[in-house]
Amino acid sequence: MTQDSVQTAAAESARIVVSVDAMGGDRGPAAVVAGLVASARDNPDADFLLHGDVAVLTPLVARQAGLSGRVTLRHAAQVVAMTDKPSQVMRHGQATSMWATIDAVKQGEASVAVSCGNTGALMAVSLIRLRRLPGINRPAIACLWPSRNPGGFNVMLDVGADIKADAEDLLQYASMGASYARIGLGLARPRVGLLNVGTEEHKGRAEMKLAHDRIAAAAEAGAFDFVGFVEGGDIPGSRVDVIVTDGFTGNIALKTGEGTAKLISDFLREAFAATFLSKIAALLALTSLKRLQVRIDPRRVNGGVFLGLNGTVVKSHGASDATGVAAAIGLACQLARSGFRERLAARVASTMRAGQDAGAEGSPDNGSASGLGVGSGQ
Repeated sequence: MTQDSVQTAAAESARIVVSVDAMGGDRGPAAVVAGLVASARDNPDADFLLHGDVAVLTPLVARQAGLSGRVTLRHAAQVVAMTDKPSQVMRHGQATSMWATIDAVKQGEASVAVSCGNTGALMAVSLIRLRRLPGINRPAIACLWPSRNPGGFNVMLDVGADIKADAEDLLQYASMGASYARIGLGLARPRVGLLNVGTEEHKGRAEMKLAHDRIAAAAEAGAFDFVGFVEGGDIPGSRVDVIVTDGFTGNIALKTGEGTAKLISDFLREAFAATFLSKIAALLALTSLKRLQVRIDPRRVNGGVFLGLNGTVVKSHGASDATGVAAAIGLACQLARSGFRERLAARVASTMRAGQDAGAEGSPDNGSASGLGVGSGQ
């Protein structure tokens, strides 16, 4: 038996199913199907449930030979618009492609869901259909951030699931982020940092100090190393693998990073097109420029993962083109084949027990110095 036939047999014996919302993105179903083609080529062990208007999707899928026999169409008559409020979708969204996409994971028909749709609505539908993992207060959205680390990326969470996060939430984010880095980036013992306005222990709000102590106490049980407070400059750096913060701060940082990457790309294009000599220089540096473009292209690391749910959901950027969609679906396939949800649930449970024990020992009721220090640190 040849190596190719062995690989084919292995893929057929352990196939994964990805549920995809075809209608939610700004660029429409054509971009989603184009991304699906690229992802199907890169993930031969995956099949797909594609949700949306069957009349629109049928000819798009039929034109792609690479999708033959691997895509099942599911009709959904309605679409969640970017302007729809989450509460509105919760009440009236049962016939939408987004709802159907999440429901396929709920019913066990798929291992993971992918959507380019409205983030708030997607989180709301995911919460009501999939529910939280035991012990999780607030789910988080984790993203991959280009960095100087050997693997090329850091993990940051939360980047927009909820604007609030107390010490307990930040402890949960640390545990979930470490698990994501371990599974998604292959790091045996990720380094976790808590984003703050300075690295000194006296900097920041009192609840940040409490979160700092709880994460430090839970690090051994969570199989990660806690490096303490980190600053914004560490997000793309090599000091840390996982950056923990609240959704308000994380979302602003994410959008700022995306905007800065685009600004640098635009400035480089303008600079190299300014004169005849600069155009010659651009041709000479073409290989290096393409390498840089890949490193800073947000489409290639597209896909925020909803962590803390009884099911895996990947949120693709609303403006994703085929490259971005393929990246998000590829990430979903990687998580599905790794048994991510089950491994995450087990790791979070052990970490939370350690963090809760540390919180009880350091509470003001026990008269400990650390507990009194947090309570009085004005």
